Amino acid sequence: MAEDNINFFLYIAVTICIALIILFYRRNSRLLNPKVAFFSFLTLFFIAGILRFNSVDSRVHNLEKFVEAQENIIDPGERRPIKITILGYVNKEPEINSDNQRLVIHANKMLAGPYSIDLDEQILVTTASFPEYEYGDLLAIYGQIKRPQNFSDFDYAAYLAKDAIYTTMLFPEIKTADLDLSVGQKIKLNFFENIFSVKSAFQKSIRRSIGEPNAAFIEGILLGSRTQISDELKEAFARTGTSHITAVSGYNITIVAGIICSFFIIFLRRPTAFWFSVIGVALFVILTGAQASVVRAAVMGTLVLLAQREGRLSDPRNAIVLAGAAMVLINPLILRNDIGFQLSFFATLGLIYLAPSIERYFKKIPNTFKIRETLIMTISAQIFVLPLLLYYFKSLSLVFLPANLIVLPTIPFAMAAGFAAALAGMILPFLGQVVGYVAWIITSFEIGVIKFLAKPDWASVSIGFSWYWAVALLGLIFWFTQKLRRIHKSTENSEN
Repeated sequence: MAEDNINFFLYIAVTICIALIILFYRRNSRLLNPKVAFFSFLTLFFIAGILRFNSVDSRVHNLEKFVEAQENIIDPGERRPIKITILGYVNKEPEINSDNQRLVIHANKMLAGPYSIDLDEQILVTTASFPEYEYGDLLAIYGQIKRPQNFSDFDYAAYLAKDAIYTTMLFPEIKTADLDLSVGQKIKLNFFENIFSVKSAFQKSIRRSIGEPNAAFIEGILLGSRTQISDELKEAFARTGTSHITAVSGYNITIVAGIICSFFIIFLRRPTAFWFSVIGVALFVILTGAQASVVRAAVMGTLVLLAQREGRLSDPRNAIVLAGAAMVLINPLILRNDIGFQLSFFATLGLIYLAPSIERYFKKIPNTFKIRETLIMTISAQIFVLPLLLYYFKSLSLVFLPANLIVLPTIPFAMAAGFAAALAGMILPFLGQVVGYVAWIITSFEIGVIKFLAKPDWASVSIGFSWYWAVALLGLIFWFTQKLRRIHKSTENSEN
């Protein structure tokens, strides 16, 4: 009832905004006031965002309702847990760790005693490491459904909600099943199974060609896969502020799109090569798991390709706003619950708005091996994500600058060598090992630097940071950036 009242007032506000836009933006009207129309337009979009969020957040989830009902049932006997059977298929690549594996299951049906209920939602299942399951496996899962349990400093339920997961099962009984899938589901499973089989072959080739932990590191920088990276190395990444290296970003997307486009231009006309490049980027996004930050980077990369195809300069500010708006429209929950999306978005803002304004202060630094460029990019991105890092992770790396300055310039070489080794290994294993030795040398240097800088106790310090301090710091950063941009513009005008 309360939600209906809120929506009622929101719809009234929408009507008022539309009326103000029509009234104050008519050219022949004496009431012409573009500012009123502009702010009414912004308010209209803000309200539309609230309505869109409410439409997603208020959807009925049958498994979640079952958990609520189950919590209200008091078993007069031994209060044994109520177990049910879920029939469905593995809807995402399994996340395999040393002691367990996590499966995102698309539930088609729930069997509870004599009752059978059709479903169309997801559930997260945690089970033993063996036997291993694959994407598309049809399974019957028998166990107790629970709500996701939050940690003391992490809202795990909200993190899963962004992927439309509201319930979990811990170590249930799992058997293969025979399901009647729809035509659409069969086509989807067949398509993604082929994609993931190529990815699996690619990953196996990396592991055959390059020794660990370097192979896991190569998988991270090429495909964004972190499951095989040891906890010790992940901790070293966090302490040195280099975790972003193993996350697929716009940089990776740009390299992939450029390579694909350059390849097809040799054989095809540019307009045709453009569409093949778009398809290639889309397949790369699927291979990396289609995370929010990767999708945003892919949308931006595609917009750059489109601008080049049409012979028009691309504006990165428009690209990032369009990419972010499109993703939030599709899934509003990522705006609040996806930390990776937030970090990636703010880092990109830093590169677009802050980097050009501080570039002139670093002109005396030589750009050998792109040292100056890397320094500017690292500082700009780090300043913009600093409030989020302090709020979410309560820590600050004091060695992020030297770590990134040393490691980042070598990453393109590691990516190229790792990709070549994997490709060669798929053709001829011995050749893959020969090329893989080059990738091993480069990544050994990078891992060695990161571990060395992470050793001191002072490399990372813990800082308590509340959300209002994060908002205040973000406001200060935006004000500082705007002031620098004005100085930068006035300097350019005086020089011209």
